[in-house]
Amino acid sequence: MVCDNISVGDNGHLYFAGQDTIDLAKEYGTPLYLMDEDKIREKCRIYTEAFKAELPEGSRPLYASKACSFKQIYRIMSEMGMGIDVVSPGEIYTAREAGFDLSNAYFHGNNKTDEDVAFAMDCGVGYFVADNMAEIDAIEAEAGRREIVQKVLLRITPGIDPHTYDAVATGKVDSKFGSAIETGQADEITGYTLSMKHIELIGFHCHVGSQVFGEDVFERAARVMLEFVRDVKVKYGFITEQLNLGGGYGVIYVASDPGLDIAAKVKSVGAAIKAACEEMELIPPVILMEPGRSIVADSGMTLYTAGNVKKIPSYKNYVSIDGGMTDNPRYALYGSKYTCCIANRMDEECDMLATIAGRCCESGDMIQRDVPVPSSTCKGDIVAVCTTGAYNYSMASNYNRITRPPVVMLREGSSYVAVQRESFEDLCRNDI
Repeated sequence: MVCDNISVGDNGHLYFAGQDTIDLAKEYGTPLYLMDEDKIREKCRIYTEAFKAELPEGSRPLYASKACSFKQIYRIMSEMGMGIDVVSPGEIYTAREAGFDLSNAYFHGNNKTDEDVAFAMDCGVGYFVADNMAEIDAIEAEAGRREIVQKVLLRITPGIDPHTYDAVATGKVDSKFGSAIETGQADEITGYTLSMKHIELIGFHCHVGSQVFGEDVFERAARVMLEFVRDVKVKYGFITEQLNLGGGYGVIYVASDPGLDIAAKVKSVGAAIKAACEEMELIPPVILMEPGRSIVADSGMTLYTAGNVKKIPSYKNYVSIDGGMTDNPRYALYGSKYTCCIANRMDEECDMLATIAGRCCESGDMIQRDVPVPSSTCKGDIVAVCTTGAYNYSMASNYNRITRPPVVMLREGSSYVAVQRESFEDLCRNDI
């Protein structure tokens, strides 16, 4: 199996977080998002302990909210000592409603509106990660009106190629995010920000991409960023307090994906930072990183009920499900790979290839093609898709006026609803 929280019982059923998925499907219905809370907490613990052991004092991980955002996630992050990375007023609002201390929040985004800036300040967001000069102007103006000084990090583009697919590569010079070192724009925005009366520049941020397995990607990014830190120290006399290296560690979606030892990765980054700081005669800044997918992805599984099983002789087979691109658009968007199985037939031979097809009136509504399944697969079977904790619920939609599934948390052998299943009434709630 792709993760150690997945197993097969003596009854031939798929188990997730130690619980029978068939029983869960019967209790809560399908489609159904499952989240292994124990696994989420374990991943948070791995990060926080590694940061404490391997990085400069005060360093901490920030949970990347965009991976999966609902109130209970923020409660867990608070309890586990995590900061958070938020990218919209909606994520800020959700975190606030959950009781998260927003002084530990970092507000990202390449096009924050003036209303976004004001709302974030209303909520007491601790740090803005500013993308461009127009945003610096907006933050300065709003902070000036309030007679406060806002802490800011600048998003810098280091020009690192993470060797990942373009849809999730954000650290190259040609990017909608940040100011590039190579073009001189990073230096320019640094000097500009330092001239502001109501902004306190705290440091710099970069993000090289997502689903990164490369051995030295973050080490290379750290070195490039520390060289920039050294240069602005020489030019402006500015001492960088915080350096945020972003997120993006990869996770296992299919058996061919390599595994990652997060603690070992953090240790390697820490060693690279220490060596570079010694070489450049820098005081090591507080290091931040933004794990999202690597915390929640393999903590998630989605269950569906099979409907029509369509067999086209000598051509292709389809297993249609009661969900699809509305609850998991990632295959339709960029061909993401997933491990899929028939949860109630785990003890049967997978002697047929089938495409797992969604229910939307859209030819591209697929979850995965050429999935090995038992030829006995039929209507009523439970289809499980593994590693769906990241960018599934958070990217879900109501396309075709389909309601979104509930989120059920699994913890210590029990389960509870964290997000209710949407109703038809919910679909029309804002209609006039």
